[in-house]
Amino acid sequence: MEEGTKSKKTVFVGGIGDDVDESVIYERFATFGDVIEVQLPSAATNPHQQSEAKHRGFAFVTYSSTSDAQDAIDNMDLNELKGRVIKVNLARPMKTPMQLGGNRAVWESEEWLKQHVKPLDQSGGVQGRNAAKQNKGGEPAPTEDGDEVMEE
Repeated sequence: MEEGTKSKKTVFVGGIGDDVDESVIYERFATFGDVIEVQLPSAATNPHQQSEAKHRGFAFVTYSSTSDAQDAIDNMDLNELKGRVIKVNLARPMKTPMQLGGNRAVWESEEWLKQHVKPLDQSGGVQGRNAAKQNKGGEPAPTEDGDEVMEE
């Protein structure tokens, strides 16, 4: 199944209480269509304490069709579930590692550096400036890789 299609069939259910488990979510949301999967992400930071772990306060419900997912959103958004008002909307796909960088500069990425930066002995940096200074006519001095460096 294509990832974009799956995300349109998956709804995010936020604001659920600690007393809600997967079976409660399944029972409430199965009335809107065929539920394929219910995910209730655990809040455990230590995998050895899974039995004590509670969920993180949200769930994902995946339906077999996009219309079922939309029905669940239309009917359950801002409704009550075990005494708490829940928020229900389409789930958004997880961000890729490149998107998680946020406001980081592109040159902080090793991949970008490997692709765009030359080693110092090939870059024409200081050597290129020195060659330009030695060129008396003020013309640009070619570097080893053929690029021209203007005198400052």
